[in-house]
Amino acid sequence: MYNLQIISIKNLADARKELVNIGVDNRAIEIMAGKAVILPVKLYSVDCAHANILKQEMLALGGEAAVSKEIYALKNNKTDILIFGTIKQYKYLISKLNIQPFSGFKKFGQDLNVALKNYQNIPQPLVSRSKTFSFDKKCYIIGIVNVTPDSFSDGNKFLEPEMACEQALKLIEDGADIIDIGGESTRPGSDKVSVSMEKKRVLPVIKKLSGKIKIPVSIDTYKSSVAQAALDEGAEIINDISGLRFDKKMAALAARYKVPVIIMHIKGKPKDMQINPSYNNIFSEITDYLRHSIEIAEKAGVKKEKIVIDPGIGFGKNIDNNLELIKNLRQFKILGHPILLGTSRKSFIGKILGLGVEERLEGTIASSVAGFLNGANFLRVHDVRSVKKAIKMTEKILSV
Repeated sequence: MYNLQIISIKNLADARKELVNIGVDNRAIEIMAGKAVILPVKLYSVDCAHANILKQEMLALGGEAAVSKEIYALKNNKTDILIFGTIKQYKYLISKLNIQPFSGFKKFGQDLNVALKNYQNIPQPLVSRSKTFSFDKKCYIIGIVNVTPDSFSDGNKFLEPEMACEQALKLIEDGADIIDIGGESTRPGSDKVSVSMEKKRVLPVIKKLSGKIKIPVSIDTYKSSVAQAALDEGAEIINDISGLRFDKKMAALAARYKVPVIIMHIKGKPKDMQINPSYNNIFSEITDYLRHSIEIAEKAGVKKEKIVIDPGIGFGKNIDNNLELIKNLRQFKILGHPILLGTSRKSFIGKILGLGVEERLEGTIASSVAGFLNGANFLRVHDVRSVKKAIKMTEKILSV
């Protein structure tokens, strides 16, 4: 009797590893690997005539496509469609779409080709002045230092520059790869602070750290004048919660200074973002938002390899939205950029576990590890040491 095992193959790298372990010829590995990975692709509100063509093309290739039963009864003009295929089948589909006479098919084929490549490939390394971040099964930890009186977790703890610097040095000792410094709370319901006040809070801290630490400092702001002052004092990365939307000068600033920029999704503004947030399709809407922010950055001159994306956990999302984003974070890989996830001590953890801010470590660790397993390249956290150890263990498991 043969031993039997059902194995998990999530991508081409997994497929190649299994084929190598068997001892398959190198030439055959490249032929077979594309047949081993089945990827479902979902399209929304497709014209029914186009949906039927896509379905027939996939069936002819040995794949499948699911459409609404209503289109056969001629009750709907449009349908969502779920396509099931291997990498190899999609390649054949794309070649067929390129010669289809119907409007939109060639563009869809091009978009599908880019999305599949991005989804399967590792993002390009991210280079700041003092560090290069590579993403082959590696996750980096961003330590949070809020120089504010009213942040939801550590407000008023590090308002004095000396205390903020001490906290930054502690986080570095604990294993932080980046220190993220912010001078304005963007918790739900928070009010804006002036540019002068934000500078007064963050610049002394950045100045004290500059030249003393060997990892990058990120400035957490959506104001270009604050970001520029921080960069002049030694910051190397811009972390913009608005995805370059609140201040139209931010993208040009990032391009001019040639620094990495983290662009986040937010629905609304901090003052009102948590007032009954809702989505028709959360992944489609966030992907479109981030894609547009990427376009803003690139049109201003920011290089593709300088962009990190963040779905914005807790920024205009309810509990179920946050959980769905963490569980399916990998979907944002189609955009082709490193992904940042920030769940640290957030209210959805407290509501699920019934715990106060200072008791949310386990929830932070669990959500961070889940995020890493689902595609996160950066984790932004308060409790660096604990999360770092959990991720290190997870990385070791994945490396076997």
